[in-house]
Amino acid sequence: MTKRYESWGRFPKVKHTEVVPVFWRTQVPDLAGFGKPVLPFGMGRSYGDVCLNEGGVLLDASYMSRCIDFDEENGLLRCEAGATLDEILKLVVPKGWFLPVTPGTKYVTLGGAIANDVHGKNHHKAGTFGRYVTRFELLRSDGERLICSPEENVDLFKATIGGLGLTGLILWAEIRLKPIKSAMIEVEKIKFGSLDEFFEISASSDEDYDYTVAWIDCLATGENLGRGIFMRGNHADAPVELKPHDDGRLIVPVDFPGFVLNPLTMKLFNLGYYGVQRKKIVKSLMHYDPFFYPLDSIREWNRIYGKKGFLQYQFVIPTTEHRRTIKAILERIARSGVASFLAVLKEFGDIRSPGMLSFPRPGVTLSLDMPFRGGKTLLLLEELDKMVMDAGGVLYPAKDARMSALDFQTFFPQWREFARFVDPHFSSNFWRRVTQPIKEGIE
Repeated sequence: MTKRYESWGRFPKVKHTEVVPVFWRTQVPDLAGFGKPVLPFGMGRSYGDVCLNEGGVLLDASYMSRCIDFDEENGLLRCEAGATLDEILKLVVPKGWFLPVTPGTKYVTLGGAIANDVHGKNHHKAGTFGRYVTRFELLRSDGERLICSPEENVDLFKATIGGLGLTGLILWAEIRLKPIKSAMIEVEKIKFGSLDEFFEISASSDEDYDYTVAWIDCLATGENLGRGIFMRGNHADAPVELKPHDDGRLIVPVDFPGFVLNPLTMKLFNLGYYGVQRKKIVKSLMHYDPFFYPLDSIREWNRIYGKKGFLQYQFVIPTTEHRRTIKAILERIARSGVASFLAVLKEFGDIRSPGMLSFPRPGVTLSLDMPFRGGKTLLLLEELDKMVMDAGGVLYPAKDARMSALDFQTFFPQWREFARFVDPHFSSNFWRRVTQPIKEGIE
């Protein structure tokens, strides 16, 4: 299958001048010699334009995927930056280890997980992926290779975690793993009828459950506003065969026509997903793969959204404003008819990330997938931007494709400090868009 150098959301559509594969960490092209800005590219699972470099050069680092060292006794793993979480899990699960933090797909590279400082269902207990990175080697465009860690080149270490691939090319990284006795997860699914009930369940789950997240019906209104299914779980204690996952066999072979995803089909999907669970609470023992990565079972599922693609919109609202703002945003989405059938709600904890530009912070985060319908979709998201801003929240850069420069620089006032560590020969569509001059910003 031919690799496509696009974002997972498939918006915006861009053309790159050149794609250069990097096969060996000891033989990397002269990054300053291209004459155009360069940007690392892994699996293309970033939803927005942080992985795009229109008119520039992409460095395909996915070929650098070798395991360098695995300390099975202490759970320290060192791999090249192009190794995927999929490959890492297949290696470490049979040895009784697991990823300390994982996003909703295992098809991301180690370098990409660091560059986006990904988070998962256990943020309230574990924080972000960057907390478990012990060190990495960073290649700058001047040819300098730097070992970065909490003790060495500390500022570049902090800037690179959550730095969106802009500080240089990560060649390899070392991470601390989490010990497990089983590949299974003890899961409880709880049906809730309103947003207020979600917050009650979430508050009662944080202490006893490592993993918590909820799917919500974003088309429900009135007293059912914010209803959904809450999922919480822990790694099973009983020793069970440490069997890693199988590869997904289903595939979406073609781009769906745009009319397939419409308010009616989304409403039917939401009604069906919410209604399929009859009991209030359902307990089960589940393999980690469908628990953490339900969509990975369907390859190229992004083609369901058609050729125009989709926008993923994720934000976090501080605890002081979360109930009022989340309710108002859900009401606005329900009125719009531009619905998301993948709406995920989660409470972040107060564990600070080491990343200078990292997104997670204490509060409530909502993630929405919306089919791209041109100006109608963009206007709706601009309205939501203002609601997030007024509540003191921020948007997630790793999933963004259209945030304004003014909003980014307001959401992330530390961007100027971060910009000091951006490699002069590295850039991206995202970075150029959000750092362009504005009246209230740079001149």
